[in-house]
Amino acid sequence: MPSLEDELFPSTPGKVKIERAHTINRQFHRCFASTSTMFLWALFLIALTASYLSFQSFMDTSSKYFTASWGGIQWEKQVRTSAAQIKRSGGMSVLVTGAAGFVGSHVSLALKKRGDGVVGLDNFNSYYDPSLKKARKALLNGHDVFIVDGDVNDERLLTKLFDIVAFSHVMHLAAQAGVRYAMENPSSYVHSNIAGLVTLLEVCKSANPQPSIVWASSSSVYGLNEKVPFSEADRTDQPASLYAATKKAGEEITHTYNHIYGLSITGLRFFTVYGPWGRPDMAYFSFTRNILQRKPITVYRGKDRVDLARDFTYIDDIVKGCLGSLDTAGKSTGTGGKKRGPAPYRIFNLGNTSPVTVPTLVGILERNLRMKAKKNFIDMPGNGDVPFTHANISLARKELGYKPTTDLQTGLKKFVRWYLSYYGYQRGKTVN
Repeated sequence: MPSLEDELFPSTPGKVKIERAHTINRQFHRCFASTSTMFLWALFLIALTASYLSFQSFMDTSSKYFTASWGGIQWEKQVRTSAAQIKRSGGMSVLVTGAAGFVGSHVSLALKKRGDGVVGLDNFNSYYDPSLKKARKALLNGHDVFIVDGDVNDERLLTKLFDIVAFSHVMHLAAQAGVRYAMENPSSYVHSNIAGLVTLLEVCKSANPQPSIVWASSSSVYGLNEKVPFSEADRTDQPASLYAATKKAGEEITHTYNHIYGLSITGLRFFTVYGPWGRPDMAYFSFTRNILQRKPITVYRGKDRVDLARDFTYIDDIVKGCLGSLDTAGKSTGTGGKKRGPAPYRIFNLGNTSPVTVPTLVGILERNLRMKAKKNFIDMPGNGDVPFTHANISLARKELGYKPTTDLQTGLKKFVRWYLSYYGYQRGKTVN
C-alpha cells in the first residue's frame, strides 16, 4: 500500500519532474485566479463604498440646503428689496447683525427712518425669552426691515448675503451678552464673540467692495481699572470676566484685520445701555419685574459696603453714537482681500458720563411704579462684575458729535411706561 509520501511524490524520476511541475502550475493558476477574483471584488466593494459615501454626502448637503431657513428666489428678493430702500441722498446699505436684539432693533429702526437700506440678521437664541426678540422683529417688519433668521457663524449665509447685496456698511451687534452667564456657559461667548466675529471679518475682507464696519465692544474691557473716568487710552489688559476678555480679544482681532486687509473698523465701548425693548437680564429690567410681582430684589454692594455705580446710558443716545460712527467711518481700502492702503481704525466710549448708584436707580423705579421694593443688600460676589463704570466721552464728542441728552430719571420713566404697556401691568398694582 503506497505511503502518503508516495501518493504525493511518485517513484518514477521523469514523471516526478513533469507531474510536479504541472501540479505547481495548476496550484499557481488557481491561487492567481483566486487572488484576481478577490482583488476585483475588493475594487468593487471600494467603489461601492465610495459611491455610497458620495451619495450620503450629497444627501446631507441637499438636506441642509432644503431645510435651511434661508435661500430661494423669494428670500433673495426680500433681502435685495430691504437693502435697496435708500431714500436719502448719500444713503447707505447696512447689514445689521443682532438686529432683533435690544440695541440692534433700535439702530435698525433709526437707519430705516432716516432713509437708509437695512437688512437684519439674528439667530433668535434663547439666552433670554425669544418672544421679546420676535416682537422686535415684528416691529421692524412693520417698517419694511427684513431680518434673516441665521447665525453670524454661518459663513455660507454671510457670503450669500454679500453676493446679493454690495453692503456699504456693517453694524455688528450680534454677541453673547451678560457678565455672570459667562460662568455658566463660557463656550457660548467664544462661539459668538470671537468665532462669530472672525467669520464675519473673513467674509467682509473678501467682499468686493469691502464694507466699513462698526461693531459693539464693551465698557467691560476696562476691567479692574481704578482710574476714572475710563478713557480710550487707558489700559485694557485686566479683564474681570470672560465676557470682558472676549470683547478685548475682539478689539485685538479687529485691529489685525484692519492692519492686514484694509478694513475700516470702528469699535464702540457701550456703557450700561437701558431703555424700552431692553434686555430682561439687565438689573433695571429684573428690578421692575420683581417690584411689580412683590418679589425681593438683590442689590449688590462693593468693598466696605460701598454702593455700586454705573454710567447708565439711554438707548436713544447710544443709537446717535452708532449712527454717527457709521456716518464718519471712512472707506475700507482693500479689494478682494488685498489691502491697497491704510484704513481707519477707531475706538470710542459711548456713555452718559454721569454715574448713578444702584440704590438711586431703585428709588427712581419705585417712584415711577408707585410701589416700594423689598431689598436684600448683599456683598458683590466674585462673578466678574466691577464696582463702578464711568465714561470719558470727549473723543466721541469731538469725532462723532456725540452728545448724550437723557438723564436716568427721564430714561427710566420712558422705560417704565413701555414696560407697563408691553406686559399689560397697571401702575401701582401688584401682579401675581
